[in-house]
Amino acid sequence: MSTSKTNVNDASPMQHSLQQAQRQLNDYAAAVMQSGPGRQANAALAVSQSPATTSRRTFLAASAAAGSFVLVMNSQNGDAAQVQDSSVATENSFNPDLFVSIAPDGTVSILTHRSEMGTGIRTTLPRIVADELEANWDDVNVVQAIGDKRLGDQNTDGSNSIRFFFDRMRVAGATTRTMLQQAAAKKWGVAVDQCIAKENHIIDQKSGKKIGYGELVEIAKTLPIPKADSLKFKPKSQWQYIGKDAPIIDQDAILTGKAIYGIDARMPNQLYAVVARPPVVGGVVKSVDDKDALSTPGVEQVLQIPAFKGAPLFQPLGGVAVLAKSTWAAIAGRDSLDIEWDLGENADYDTDAFAKTLAEAAHQPGKVMRKAGDAPALIEKAAADTNNRVLHADYRSPHLSHAPMEPPCAVADVRTENGQIVHCLIDTATQNPQAVQQAVSAALSIPPQEVIVNVTLLGSAFGRKSKPDYCVEAALLSLQAQRPVHVTFTREDDLQSDYFHTISHLHLQAAVDENGAPEALLARAAYPTIGSTFVAGADQPQAWEMEMGLTDIPYDIPNLQIEGCNAKSHTRIGWLRSVAHIQQNFALGSFIDELAHHAGIDPYEYLLTTLGADRQIDMKAAGLGNRGASHDNYPYDIGRLKNVVKRAADLSDWKRAGELPKGRGMGIACCRSFLGYTGHVVEVEVSREGKLTIHKVWVSLDAGLIVNPDRVKAQIEGATVMATTQARYGKISFKKGRSVESNFDSYRMVTMSDCPREIIADVVESDEAPAGVGETPVPSYAPALCNAIFAATGHRVRDLPLSEFDLSWS
Repeated sequence: MSTSKTNVNDASPMQHSLQQAQRQLNDYAAAVMQSGPGRQANAALAVSQSPATTSRRTFLAASAAAGSFVLVMNSQNGDAAQVQDSSVATENSFNPDLFVSIAPDGTVSILTHRSEMGTGIRTTLPRIVADELEANWDDVNVVQAIGDKRLGDQNTDGSNSIRFFFDRMRVAGATTRTMLQQAAAKKWGVAVDQCIAKENHIIDQKSGKKIGYGELVEIAKTLPIPKADSLKFKPKSQWQYIGKDAPIIDQDAILTGKAIYGIDARMPNQLYAVVARPPVVGGVVKSVDDKDALSTPGVEQVLQIPAFKGAPLFQPLGGVAVLAKSTWAAIAGRDSLDIEWDLGENADYDTDAFAKTLAEAAHQPGKVMRKAGDAPALIEKAAADTNNRVLHADYRSPHLSHAPMEPPCAVADVRTENGQIVHCLIDTATQNPQAVQQAVSAALSIPPQEVIVNVTLLGSAFGRKSKPDYCVEAALLSLQAQRPVHVTFTREDDLQSDYFHTISHLHLQAAVDENGAPEALLARAAYPTIGSTFVAGADQPQAWEMEMGLTDIPYDIPNLQIEGCNAKSHTRIGWLRSVAHIQQNFALGSFIDELAHHAGIDPYEYLLTTLGADRQIDMKAAGLGNRGASHDNYPYDIGRLKNVVKRAADLSDWKRAGELPKGRGMGIACCRSFLGYTGHVVEVEVSREGKLTIHKVWVSLDAGLIVNPDRVKAQIEGATVMATTQARYGKISFKKGRSVESNFDSYRMVTMSDCPREIIADVVESDEAPAGVGETPVPSYAPALCNAIFAATGHRVRDLPLSEFDLSWS
């Protein structure tokens, strides 16, 4: 560990720390503005390169404390190799992706560097390694990595884990296996080709002799590292774990209550803290009377956290923290605080009024983000036609909150010696431990490697826990208290101090030919951008946001014009599961259905026809980023998109759609998101009084190669439930700058009675490159649901949530 130290007695460290954070996080902000969160292999933290840019991989062998054989994958070009202790994070000049450790006793340890929040990734990535290594899975020891930039991208966000690391995990396993085969051949004096690996042993095919991996450690450490292009990977027919169902390794601990989540983390002598944050983003404390709080039983200290400066970034909102012997005592103490706030410039934020501002913006020309042909001219010409050849519609979506079951929480211990910061230890539920290192190190003015981040299990996250403001709070409070401090957001804190999904207004116009086929489409999107969280004053959707279901439109429409309109942010805006696809696919997927009904054509047939011929969209020629992925490895394949539409339609027996009685209907929609493809069919029933019942949902997902099918199906089911909550009830509203909703009584979640009666998950078998899964099943659900409601009732839903829409019919 570095010995760099900072004097805590320097002038006003708390006052300058958040300004320092903003300076040190400029690179992060720039990367988000250019590419979007999760788009690159942690580009914002300047760590890993994508597999497509890695021309050769090198590994190093080193002795760990127990004499283990340790392989460290280096994602950079070249042959740099350094000795490293696999159990201790130390700074060096390369960025390893994964450690594989084999102890002399034969124990195989595999480091997992992503966060477990219900997706199964903590299990799935190590199984890829174990498969190539021919390790017995039941005997594998999976070790959770701390935050360390040498491990490559650790941000479990953007549905990128398998996409970024499938090939690299195979290389790690195959390299280890190859060297063990070479070691056995050397020991026995036989040809390497006759040595095969099986269940933690190397077997001589001719003599039948076998030897355990542990017995080969000493020889293997002396061997040269094989080049990546010399490795022989197992054929698909021999895969034991890849493509096979498997329970997550934490299942028993979770079921028996032994699993440790961030909210369970404890350090000796810790205090518990809750924070009274400004009720309006940008507000500051004018004065505070903490006398009653300090007299509350169990309360030990009341401390202030400075407000952020400039863009919010991952800085705390500021406020007054109550530190106590228990969270309950801290809450009681906080309730006793008498705080006078200066609410700042966002004190008048009212989402009802702002929705009108967004509507006005969307009805005025914006910045052209994609253009083909001359859509405005063609629409203007068609408008003069008396045959009703122009359609237009406006779609509105509200703010949403992440609302993870486990709210943000972290415990931090800032250690000092002789008035100097030595290091900061943090145990937390985080999706991105390296972002924690960056944000906390900036706030404490210490090097990132001095921030040691232990990753616990996450009680769901959905993007909220990749924004570590709560970790910075814990660290700043620990520095002042000089002991460990555990910060917990209450549910009210979580819903009122979130990085909210944006509010939006989309205006769409289309000109159709005499057969009802779209000849031109004009789309304008107005919503506060995520970029405003990272760059003060950013007021227009970023290119990567617009590419989530709008500029990357899949439909074969010759004349297109897609525009982004100005919208100022009045709260913190963040990414939430499926991000801008939420509002943009709702609008576009609904509008295509409107065009189908206008043309008098079956929506399924119209959808396929409008998607056009099987082809690959040239994203590069269209000026689109393709989520930072290689256009060769991840082409935009309309044939694959049409295939999932057809599969969902076939599974649902779509031909029934036109035969259903009034009050019952089926809707269809599709989407390419996070490089994967989904087709949705939803069947609903709506009573005359407007009671909605979602009978069945059919989801066909093509996410390329699948490692753990059971986890993928679980993700589809979970995405469906979450998307149902968003469509039926999801809404955060603001009055006088404050979030109106504060708990699950006002920010409602779906119950069993609200959920689809049945979810049929269809996972396409594919050998294509692995794509997104966690977020991919969300975007096409809401338009399919609302299209089904139209089919059942004749009510066209253009405003979410459904709870504010009268669905009754006669």
